[in-house]
Amino acid sequence: MAKPPTTRTADLVWDREEDEEWADTVHVRLVLDHDAPAGLAAEVLAEAHQLVHEAGLPAQEVLGEPEAYARTVAAERISEAHRAKVDPRGLTPGERVCACLGTLGFIGFMLGLVQWVEDGLWVTASWASAAGYATVGAVVLVGTLAFVARAAGHIRGMWGFLAGTACVFAGGIAVATNAPGEPLFDVPVPVLMAACVAWTVGAYAFPQATLDRWFAPRPHADDEQWLARLEGLLRGRHAMPAAEARGHVREAGEHLAGAGGGHAEDVFGDVEVYALRLAEGPRKRRRVARHKMYRAAAVAAMFAVLAVVEVVEAGRFTGWVACYVGASGAWLWTLVAEWRESRRPAGTQPPR
Repeated sequence: MAKPPTTRTADLVWDREEDEEWADTVHVRLVLDHDAPAGLAAEVLAEAHQLVHEAGLPAQEVLGEPEAYARTVAAERISEAHRAKVDPRGLTPGERVCACLGTLGFIGFMLGLVQWVEDGLWVTASWASAAGYATVGAVVLVGTLAFVARAAGHIRGMWGFLAGTACVFAGGIAVATNAPGEPLFDVPVPVLMAACVAWTVGAYAFPQATLDRWFAPRPHADDEQWLARLEGLLRGRHAMPAAEARGHVREAGEHLAGAGGGHAEDVFGDVEVYALRLAEGPRKRRRVARHKMYRAAAVAAMFAVLAVVEVVEAGRFTGWVACYVGASGAWLWTLVAEWRESRRPAGTQPPR
């Protein structure tokens, strides 16, 4: 009998197509559902490939359902310390900053492409337009840092960045409104697109560990700082309501008061791990889904408003309108997905 054709997943060659599908499912579940650290999925699949090859049987017969196998691997090989340091998307603060800036560069590239198609090869620059684009970039950057600070558990830092965002927006609008609008020079759109590509590459190439250190907390000088850090992590990283987070902090403080003077780090351990233990469970999944749903609703509404404004100003359906409508639809799709996730019963798996 002829040997069935082999299939390839990354650097692994599987003897059966169903084994490759099994491996792909394990990889996706580890990354999306369990926030596996870099390299773990490849390491696990290499071990699974060897076991399947030695057994000479389909992967599902040897190792079971891919979703169950991913859950087992996550429980055995993803430490609490790793899960405690990442946000609900499985990103550290540095990774989130790089991802946001890289996404900003990609969006700039796509907007340049639409500009090229709609308005031609050249774009005219003026002081007013330069101030406007600089304001948009600065607002996105500082706003991104606000959400990164929140995910890192720095609630005060988040409010500080949000205040900075408002100041940058107001100042930028004032400058753009009063700046001269006379043309300065023309710039080829491909040059701007190349700059966006360079921005994106630079964002992902920037050392993420350096950014992580910027958002790392200072050593806790006393129990009060440890408890404050606990509240920030519960409210920011784990999306816990403020009243519930303060209740946990109050209980921890009362326990410390009755522990005879023990330090919080000695009694409860690492604050990030302790916050993770308090927050884990089905309620956290639903809380995070609701937060994502609210954000998706806000962004979808923003793009819908931009589409309406563009139609009113242009008087016709343009490429910009198509982009705004498409973006709004994509975020509405995300909203529906997160709404379904927020209502999914505990103990059930998301639909494949």
